[in-house]
Amino acid sequence: MIASLCKEENCQLLLLSGDLFDGQRVYRETLDVMRDTLSDCGAQVFIAPGNHDHLCPTSPYLTQAWPENVHIFLSPEPEGILIKELGCVVYGGAFTTPTMGPMLRKFRVPSENTDYVNLMVLHGDAVLSTSPYNPITKEEIAQSGLDYLALGHIHQTSTFATSGQTMYAWPGCPMGRGFDETGERGVFIGTAERGTVSCRFHSLALRQYESITVEAGNDPLASILAVLPEDTQSHIYRITLTGEIEAVLIPALYDALSSRFYALQIRDHTVPPLDLWTRCGEDTLEGMSLHTLHMALERCETAAQRRCVELAARRIAEIFEGREVPTL
Repeated sequence: MIASLCKEENCQLLLLSGDLFDGQRVYRETLDVMRDTLSDCGAQVFIAPGNHDHLCPTSPYLTQAWPENVHIFLSPEPEGILIKELGCVVYGGAFTTPTMGPMLRKFRVPSENTDYVNLMVLHGDAVLSTSPYNPITKEEIAQSGLDYLALGHIHQTSTFATSGQTMYAWPGCPMGRGFDETGERGVFIGTAERGTVSCRFHSLALRQYESITVEAGNDPLASILAVLPEDTQSHIYRITLTGEIEAVLIPALYDALSSRFYALQIRDHTVPPLDLWTRCGEDTLEGMSLHTLHMALERCETAAQRRCVELAARRIAEIFEGREVPTL
């Protein structure tokens, strides 16, 4: 999908910021497809290995032949590749172990390259300063002299930010792999001139993971249908039902809904309805508390007062039943 998009957009450069693989053992078929796809993408490709696909003696980056248009950075010290016909220099560095210290800290664009557009692709963490995965600070970005820094490692899409004169961002993973990676996924497409960079997010419109929580109400199916978007056919959904109801018939819900999704998971987090006053007057802390509130309820003069007392009784009953109590 990304390679096809490169051709559609007439991209000249493709920057891949690491973790193309989850480890060092990669199926031969996967490698063959990847190499053929990158070879045919119409762009020069630059790969900065990350923590999952770090360089080691068994790395496919080192043991396999790659197309001529693919450049893999092999050193943790950022190096630059001059592309005269494009008037730019592309820098990058590689994880050579599963964890890496700061890789950008000492980097500055060399003076002989200041007339070019200076781009860098790097796997690193620009969020957590104590990260073991190449922590990158705003100050380091500002001092780098780069026009654009393409980052990897963080799986969630970022907004575009600028530190000093350098724009930086990370697109996140192009496709979610579980319910911890929900929502729209894609890539960044940009144009760059010396001192001027513009980028936009492009959704790849691939299969998405989505997770929603629905108050079951009296009719769980109607409650779910009321909040579902229309176009869910290609996506993987987890629907979590909450609230109070006597019983939820999960098989019946699944039969009614499953055709609307590529895959569906329904979780029942509902609880039976509370009888607020069933233990009122018992010789227990709960019983005495409810008795006091029931007496207060009989003295209420307005509907608002009654709602307040009933809410207090509900919270007491929930606490003694061990139910989760919402924050007021």
